[in-house]
Amino acid sequence: MRKAIGSIAMVAWLLGYVAVAAVVGDRIASEHWAWKLLYFPIVGLSWVLPLKPLLRWMHAKDGPRESPDV
Repeated sequence: MRKAIGSIAMVAWLLGYVAVAAVVGDRIASEHWAWKLLYFPIVGLSWVLPLKPLLRWMHAKDGPRESPDV
């Protein structure tokens, strides 16, 4: 269940991130080449940083469950 929820959250995050990065990138396209040189590599690699905690949570092992005393 954790992986399904995480996958949906990851796709939602990526869709939003790509939309914002595309809008800002479109505005940067008419700027000086140095701004493009800075913007595109940073944006291209920084999407993964906010996903690290989500990925860690998705792949975490559940602790041992206590069995009920019968």
